[in-house]
Amino acid sequence: MDMTPESQPSVVRERRAGSTPLELAIILPTLNERDNLEPLVERIEGALGHGGWEVLIVDDNSADGTADEARRIAQTDPRVRVIQRIGRRGLSSAAIEGFCATAAPYVAVMDADHQHDPKLLVDMLACVKSGEAEVAVASRFADGASMEEWGRPDREKLSSVANTLARKLTGVELSDPMSGFFLLPAETARKLVPGLSGIGFKILLDLLATSETPLKVKDFPMNFSARRSGESKLDRAIALDFLAGLYDKSFGKVIPTRFALFGTVGVIGVGVHMAILYAFLLLGGANFSWSQAVATFGAMSFNFWLNNFLTYRDKRLTEAKKVFFGWVSFIVACSIGAFANVAVATTLHDRGFHTVFAALVGIGIGSVWNYALSSRFVWGRY
Repeated sequence: MDMTPESQPSVVRERRAGSTPLELAIILPTLNERDNLEPLVERIEGALGHGGWEVLIVDDNSADGTADEARRIAQTDPRVRVIQRIGRRGLSSAAIEGFCATAAPYVAVMDADHQHDPKLLVDMLACVKSGEAEVAVASRFADGASMEEWGRPDREKLSSVANTLARKLTGVELSDPMSGFFLLPAETARKLVPGLSGIGFKILLDLLATSETPLKVKDFPMNFSARRSGESKLDRAIALDFLAGLYDKSFGKVIPTRFALFGTVGVIGVGVHMAILYAFLLLGGANFSWSQAVATFGAMSFNFWLNNFLTYRDKRLTEAKKVFFGWVSFIVACSIGAFANVAVATTLHDRGFHTVFAALVGIGIGSVWNYALSSRFVWGRY
C-alpha cells in the first residue's frame, strides 16, 4: 500500500504538516440533545479557535437521534467524534468512557445544553497547563458567578446544601464541588478511573473523593444559563442519587451501593406490605390468607417501581412493554427468592437454631437471591 505523503488522507497530511496538535478533549455526555450539538460546536470553535481540540460526544442511545446528528456533523468535521452507548446510562460513566477514549493530554467535561459557557475553557486550560491547579472548576457559587438566567432557586438551594456535604467528604475547599463543568489532565483522570464509582451525575465529586491526596483546585466564576433546547436530565431522584454517591465513597467497599439501595427498598417494602395487610384485615374485613397474598403482591409491585426509579436509575425501564415484562420478571424473581428464604430458614430452625437467627439468615439469602436475579434478568437483560 502506498503510504507516501501524497497518498495519505488530507486530514492526516494537514496534521503532519504543522497544524495545531490535539491538546484538549471536550467530553459531552448526552441524552436527547440533538438540536444543541451543532450550535455548541460552533460556540466551542468561537472560544478555542480552529484547531487543537476535539469534541467527544458520549450518547446514551438517545431516542431523538442525538448520536446520528453527531455522526452527521463528524462527516465534515473531524474534530467531532461520537460514542453511542447501548445498555449503559449515566453522566458519570459517560465521562469516564470519554477520559479513556481520547489522546488529548487535557480533558474537560461540560453539558451539551448550553448552560455552560465554552469561553471559560481558555482560562481553565491555561490554569491547569501552568500548574496553578490540578483541576479547574467552573463554579456557580464563586464570587462573580451568576445563576439569574437559570431561574431555579430551588435547585440553587439544593446545590448549596450538597456542596457542604461534599466538602466534608473530599476535604477540598472550593465553592462548587457539584459542578458539571471542569477541566483536568487526562492522565490524572485515567489514574483515578479504577477507583471511581461511576454512580449518578456528579463525576467531579467522585474524582475529588477518590484521590488519595486532595487535588489542588481553582474556581472560575460561571454565568449559569438556561437550557437552549430540550429538557433537563435531572429528575426528582437527583437528591437520592447524590446521597448514593456519598454512600459509595464512604461505605461502598463494605456493602456495594446498588445492593444497599436494593436492601433499603426492601425495608420500605416491608412497611408497604404491613400497611396493605392491615388495611385489608381491619378495614376490609378480609381473611388473613387473602390479605397476605394481596399485600405480598402489592409490596413486590411497589419494590419494582422504586427499584426501577432509584436502584437501577441508570438502567431504568421506560418503554411500556419493557416495564410490563420487567415487572413480571421481578415478581417471578422475588417469588424464587421468597421460596429460598423459607426453605433455608425452615431448615435451620428444624436443626435447632434460634428462631430469630434462622429467620434473619433466610431473609439475607432471599435478599441476595432477589438482587442477583433482578440485576441479571430484569434490568440486566436490557
